[in-house]
Amino acid sequence: MVAAARSSRYDVAIVGGGHNALVAAAYLARAGRSVVVLERLDHVGGAAVSERPWEGVDARLSRYSYLVSLLPQGIIDDLGLDIRLLRRRYSSYTPDPAAPPRGILIDTADAAATADSFARVTGSTGEATRFGDFSDRIEPVARLLFPSMTQPLRREGEVRAELGDDRLWSDLFERPLGDVIRSSFDTDIARGIALTDGLIGTFASADDESLRQNRCFLYHVIGGGTGHWDVPVGGMGRVTAELSRAATEAGAELRTETEVTAVTPDGEITLAGGGVVHAQLVLSGVGPAVLSRLLAAGGADAPLADAPAPEGAQLKVNMLLKRLPRLRDDSVAPEAAFAGTFHVNETMTQLDDAYRAAVGGSIPDPLPAEIYCHSLTDPTILGPELRASGAHTLTLFGLQVPHRLVDGRDTDAARAALLDAAQRSLDAVLAEPIADCLYEAPDGTLCVEARTTADLEHSLGMVGGDIFHGPLSWPWAGDDEPLDTPAARWGVATQHPTVLMCGSGARRGGAVSGLGGHNAAMAALELLPR
Repeated sequence: MVAAARSSRYDVAIVGGGHNALVAAAYLARAGRSVVVLERLDHVGGAAVSERPWEGVDARLSRYSYLVSLLPQGIIDDLGLDIRLLRRRYSSYTPDPAAPPRGILIDTADAAATADSFARVTGSTGEATRFGDFSDRIEPVARLLFPSMTQPLRREGEVRAELGDDRLWSDLFERPLGDVIRSSFDTDIARGIALTDGLIGTFASADDESLRQNRCFLYHVIGGGTGHWDVPVGGMGRVTAELSRAATEAGAELRTETEVTAVTPDGEITLAGGGVVHAQLVLSGVGPAVLSRLLAAGGADAPLADAPAPEGAQLKVNMLLKRLPRLRDDSVAPEAAFAGTFHVNETMTQLDDAYRAAVGGSIPDPLPAEIYCHSLTDPTILGPELRASGAHTLTLFGLQVPHRLVDGRDTDAARAALLDAAQRSLDAVLAEPIADCLYEAPDGTLCVEARTTADLEHSLGMVGGDIFHGPLSWPWAGDDEPLDTPAARWGVATQHPTVLMCGSGARRGGAVSGLGGHNAAMAALELLPR
């Protein structure tokens, strides 16, 4: 609904209506607190929504966010969410860029077939053994850290001691990720498969001294305590719909088409059009850079005024196909190859070469990318006629595409250039051009769209198109870090005691997890008078 210009008072006001905001609102309202969510767009959910991009085509795509790994079952149970997550049998398929008629298919249900697949590409089953050993080595980290994500922050020394493996700690958290990947695998292609988890939405090389690739890798391998990435039945829109239902049924007020223009540390929120909302606590579901701007507009010190601007590093291409494309590898069925993560030109060398090209201001060629076919796992996102016709969705996620490649340039031209690079990269490993497989909408247009970091910035207000709202952080506190307030203990503090982060910019935010919302709600409940 459109909010009228009026003043109202709440225990908590949440700026931004993404999925984390809905999680926080549901927890707070269930605890009996008055809470309002203020969303600029005409719908809640942020990036976690489903849309029909092509008029007259009954396909509901998760247009931005697309897989779920970090959403704890505890949040689903606490809020009574009717969400089903499906596990994909095939982890990944990786055509050999040097010889696309062969590729590596990792089948979680058939270890022998996986080993044979590695042998076809690498010459022996040794790399398959090393791949399994690498996963086994990381598993204790996932088992240790994932349950802690919905608890107050633990100290670094405590976490390290409980892990009990100083060499593993050093490999993952103190040295560039490239070191452990090179020592764990013998081949460029296997190293690339492992490295991609450190580069999702993150612009870095394997050997970046900042360790940003290590932090990204960590968040991608601990989800659920296993690192598996699941498909939400009904698409991301189902996740948002359930969170919205849980929040409203608990008594939270969700206001859409309500733009916030200023925030003060004492809880006064100014709305476009002149309305004002007052709250004891303000939770920020928008990124830290946006919150800084809103606080500055309210006359307060901006919490991250001196921090570098966020920079996303991805391209998203959504497609609807009339059929799956044929592979150059006739030993693997397309239904298997596309059921997991389909790696395109993602050897370790190609990923680092792409990074260097982008640093130099060029679109990587070939563009590293990975493909997901959600309709193979969840056909409900397609209407009955599309399913019967053999149609499928296809999502391409391009890596090493920093915002600097599109920032300040003609948006349409930059989008077209990136789409062309993505299609050329994909075509290099297929037996036919992907364009020949695209579904045609009733108006004659082909069902393909590219979404750049500039599109994310424009449509969702994510500065720099950064899907994480800024650099990811380690999910623990430093040994000497002050944890003397609820906000600090839960990793949601800003420099203002009554303003908390609750979105992806929170200490353990990032991805579709609900963690920022959960942890901000827990801190808020400690802060609010009983």
